[in-house]
Amino acid sequence: MELTETSELYWYVVHVKSRHEFKVLDRLTRAGIDTFLPIVERLNKWKDRKKLVAFPLFPGYLFVHIHKIYDTMLAILKTPGVVKFIGVVPGEPEPVSEDQIISLKKLVESKESLDPYPYLKEGQRVRIKRGPLAGVEGILAERKGQHLLVLSVDILRQGVSLKIDALDVERV
Repeated sequence: MELTETSELYWYVVHVKSRHEFKVLDRLTRAGIDTFLPIVERLNKWKDRKKLVAFPLFPGYLFVHIHKIYDTMLAILKTPGVVKFIGVVPGEPEPVSEDQIISLKKLVESKESLDPYPYLKEGQRVRIKRGPLAGVEGILAERKGQHLLVLSVDILRQGVSLKIDALDVERV
């Protein structure tokens, strides 16, 4: 792993084993690593009951906020359940934009109904003008006659969508 050490903190995506997101989150948090696992609650129905259950928004992935230091990255890779860091070049983790993380956190904290959405590269970039999500930026899309704000996480090639009123957004 070819790493140049820096003193700045960056967000990186960590790929984890299937259904190990919460376990890895707990292990990394206990190790003092700043982590972020975007979760959404869904109503699960069984024959005898209904229950709100927390699910990872991006199954198999979580974010870590660390210095790009070999020892730190190696410690994360040695954590049970961790598979690898995500990057375009194998063995070279690629940072996630701070703006994408801030917007993603705002969306998750809003407790709005979020749905995973296919990664979009093309489309009009917009910003929400008012309300609790003011300042959140994403791509304006349309599905079944409804407008959506799509927030893409580039390195994951995944995104999340939120139903919006097109009048509540402005061009960036």
